[in-house]
Amino acid sequence: MERASRQRDAIRQALEAAGRPLLPGEILAAAQREVPALGMATVYRNLKQLADAGEIQSVELPGEAPRFEVAGHHHHHHFSCSVCQRVFDVHACPGDMQKLAPAGFMVERHELTLYGRCGDCSAAPPRRARRAAAKTSA
Repeated sequence: MERASRQRDAIRQALEAAGRPLLPGEILAAAQREVPALGMATVYRNLKQLADAGEIQSVELPGEAPRFEVAGHHHHHHFSCSVCQRVFDVHACPGDMQKLAPAGFMVERHELTLYGRCGDCSAAPPRRARRAAAKTSA
């Protein structure tokens, strides 16, 4: 039986509250609201323990650092924002991927990541427009 700790509880709460996969740095920032002295080494140690216990799982996107989310979600995919770099859960699936596989191949599982701009970044004006607006208002 594993001993509960304030640090682990704060990390768990940060992941549950976010509702999306978080980078270790994002977990640290959120968990420090509860445990201000929390350090990055402690976050990594606790992430490993939580993953080993099956409470969280890593989300690994090509070319990016691993993120972590609460385990036990039903099958889902992810959306990666190209502007703010946040990753969100997508609770939809295109379905049977076997029909996309070459003849004679057998699909055992699939992962799908959508890339684009999240709602916050889509609503914000593009950088060039923001710079131009800043110059005209100065």
